[in-house]
Amino acid sequence: MAGDGGDDEDQLGWSLNHAACLRDRVTSLYRPFPHAPLPMPVPGDLHTHLPPRFLLITSCLIHAVHVLPMFVAQSTDEQALLAFKASISDDPSRVLAAWTPTSGSVNATDSVCQWSGMSCRSQQHPGRVTALEIMSSNLMGVISPSLANLSFLRTLNLSGNRFSGNIPLELGLLRRLQVISLGGNFLTGEIPTSLTNYARLTHVELQRNGLHGEIPANFSYCRELRVFNVSVNGLSGGIPPSFGSLLKLGFLGLHRSNLIGGIPPSLGNLSSLVAFDASENYNLGGNTPDVLVRLTKLNYLRLASAGLGGKIPTSLFNISSLRKLDLGNNDLSGVLPPDIGSTLPRIQFLSLYNCRLEGRIPSSIGNATGLHFNQLEAKWDKDWALMVALGNCSRLVALSLSSNRFQGVLPTFLVNLTVGIQQIFMNANMISGTIPPEIGKFSNLRVLALADNALTGTIPDTIGGLRSMTGLAVSGNNISGEIPLMLVANLTQLAFLDLSQNDLQGSIPESFGTISIGILDLSYNQFSGLIPKQVVNLSSLTLFLNLSHNIFSGPIPSKVGRLSSLGVLDLSNNMLSGGIPQTVSQCQALEYLFLQGNRLDGRISPSLNSLKGLRYLDMSQNKLSGPIPDFLATFQYLRYLNLSYNQFDGPVPTTGVFNDLRTFSVAGNRVCGGVSELQLPRCSGTDHSGTRLNKSRTVLILAITIGAFLALVLDSSSHAPL
Repeated sequence: MAGDGGDDEDQLGWSLNHAACLRDRVTSLYRPFPHAPLPMPVPGDLHTHLPPRFLLITSCLIHAVHVLPMFVAQSTDEQALLAFKASISDDPSRVLAAWTPTSGSVNATDSVCQWSGMSCRSQQHPGRVTALEIMSSNLMGVISPSLANLSFLRTLNLSGNRFSGNIPLELGLLRRLQVISLGGNFLTGEIPTSLTNYARLTHVELQRNGLHGEIPANFSYCRELRVFNVSVNGLSGGIPPSFGSLLKLGFLGLHRSNLIGGIPPSLGNLSSLVAFDASENYNLGGNTPDVLVRLTKLNYLRLASAGLGGKIPTSLFNISSLRKLDLGNNDLSGVLPPDIGSTLPRIQFLSLYNCRLEGRIPSSIGNATGLHFNQLEAKWDKDWALMVALGNCSRLVALSLSSNRFQGVLPTFLVNLTVGIQQIFMNANMISGTIPPEIGKFSNLRVLALADNALTGTIPDTIGGLRSMTGLAVSGNNISGEIPLMLVANLTQLAFLDLSQNDLQGSIPESFGTISIGILDLSYNQFSGLIPKQVVNLSSLTLFLNLSHNIFSGPIPSKVGRLSSLGVLDLSNNMLSGGIPQTVSQCQALEYLFLQGNRLDGRISPSLNSLKGLRYLDMSQNKLSGPIPDFLATFQYLRYLNLSYNQFDGPVPTTGVFNDLRTFSVAGNRVCGGVSELQLPRCSGTDHSGTRLNKSRTVLILAITIGAFLALVLDSSSHAPL
């Protein structure tokens, strides 16, 4: 039949192609011996030498030789991957939905290589999985040991999921593995020493898990290692000195890993190291080794909050490649070299906050024109010349000089700082005078923090022109006057505002309703009048609202219920009156509620039973009355309750927070009962603890009373004259 003949020709052509491929393979094997006879000569025209049927059979055999190993290999990989899928308990993004058995098919469209997260990039072993990469997909479950059967795997990246359990020991069998990235999960247990078996390993990324135990020292055998990151784990022990032999290591991440034992001097041998972060290992201890100066490629050095002591080695400031240097919050001493601005020409981030440095910050710091962030702390007096020098840092975006001894009036040449500056922190100094109105020239300023100084005067209107501002903190000063209308009306991006502990007065501008603020603290001032409904109408207030210690009067606005996401509400020590609005029950995210020291009256509404997340509740020193609500005893998170000095009456509950005298107070009320330690009078009509008598007993007493009355009536009627 014509159709059959056409199929035979197509099949014959297909077979010829495979035979030609075989010829090329055999030829390549014998290239080193050009005169050796080929074991299977394949002429240019096979049609003239071999019968078609024989050629067809031969080509089928050749095809089987090639395909059979591929089929077996794919079956092994498929079984391993399906076992991995079976260990997944939740796949909300359905990234594994298409992982279904291929039923033995080797078609390209059915291959496991087409599954999501798969790569098969081996030319010598086609169809074998070389990379499994499923990141940030919220997969939940355990990592199956079956992955050890992916014998050609080079990259395993499951970072940013929700895997739990241990890292399988069997992964040490993957001798071709180069990258293992399991960061950002919930893995526990120790780091398996079997992972050190990989001679080709280049990346170990296990950060942000719950791993414990020591870092295996045998990772030093992985001489190709370039990235090692175990930051944010609960490890123990120290930094292995053997890591000093990893000459290709470029990134060493040990941040917040609970390590001890200091920084091994052998790390000075890491000639390829670009970034080293051992910060927030609070008990790491020891000194900063001088040998770190040999790290000539180092760009990033972060050792903040590492418990380091001794003098800062001056050689550290000779690492000219440094771009970020953070040694803050250590017990370091010494002085900064006068030429620091020249020896660190590339520095962009410099932090020496909360150390024990002496002397002055050298004005040469102004030579570091690329400086972006400067956070320095040294106990030196009235060194405003530094501000002039910093005017040369044209790329400066953040300046932190908090907790120093700057004193005197803020100089006008503060405005010499680059107009591109975004953050200024000068908290906890001894700065006096007024906030210069020239501050308004920093059009890119996002955060201004001048808290805990001795500033006077008013808040300049020019701050209202800083439309990019997200944070303003001037608490703990002697600033007076009112809140500028422009401050609130224009700063629509303001996320936190702290004006507490000043002498501000007047009313709160109604324009507060136009901002999307998350933290607002106006406490310890002289603000008066009603609490504007616009303030309690701010649904953006999710963290903190503190209006305490002012002279606010009138009722708590009923709109307070709009603060449904607020965590802390403090209206204490004002002159607020009226009842507690039932709408407070809508603030179901509240954990801290302070209403003490006002003139609030009435009963506590049963609707407040919905505030089950409360941890602290203080309603003391008001005029609240009625019984103490029983539902307060059911708040399982409540750790502090103060109802003292009100007009409550009736029994005190005995369960929950009321069971421990250290967690509650009901002094100064007309209450009874409660736990015996309170030594309150016994309540009439209650048992010893103050609990009201049960219903059956009440019914019995009532029945006896009615019975006696009826008997008396009947007796009287029997003696009446006819």
